[in-house]
Amino acid sequence: MTIEIILIFSLSYLSGSIPFGLILAKFFLNKDLRKIGSKNIGATNVLRTGNKLIAGLTLIFDITKGVIPVLFTKEYFTDLVYLSSLAAFLGHIFPVWLKFKGGKGVATYLGILFVLSLNLSFIFCISWIIISLVTKYSSLSSIVSALIIFVFSFLNYNFELTSYLFVTFIIILYTHRQNIVRIKNKSEDKIKL
Repeated sequence: MTIEIILIFSLSYLSGSIPFGLILAKFFLNKDLRKIGSKNIGATNVLRTGNKLIAGLTLIFDITKGVIPVLFTKEYFTDLVYLSSLAAFLGHIFPVWLKFKGGKGVATYLGILFVLSLNLSFIFCISWIIISLVTKYSSLSSIVSALIIFVFSFLNYNFELTSYLFVTFIIILYTHRQNIVRIKNKSEDKIKL
């Protein structure tokens, strides 16, 4: 079992740690995301390059790198699905390839959520869209949507899923700490879709 834990954690983490935004922006746009906008490697910052196609591809790949390891684990190592989920999520935020300085984890989190609970993933998407249309803040949309699905899970009392969603919500708050300060100071960039 110990070997399985190490294997699942390692593979999930490595899958989550692939910096697709950085790779796609460099390959197709010859730009280093770490020197643009928020200096983040996620899809929102790719969008700031002005290329919606590459931003869309980044979003899809970042979602997929959460889906694949968790789907595999759910199928073959069911007891380790939450370990796999957390490892893939942390891989995106703290990738070994970039000195542990990665993205904010939301797209990968969404991919993981698609596997863990389709209903909650749709609630997250709908919440994110509504909040972003009203506020134009991607960061605020992510934080509030993560809170909403945690509350939904808590009310339905699935202890393991709720525990996972609580931990990931706290991490999402942490990764967006500078965004929260900027929103408070009214200096946060608004998304332009």
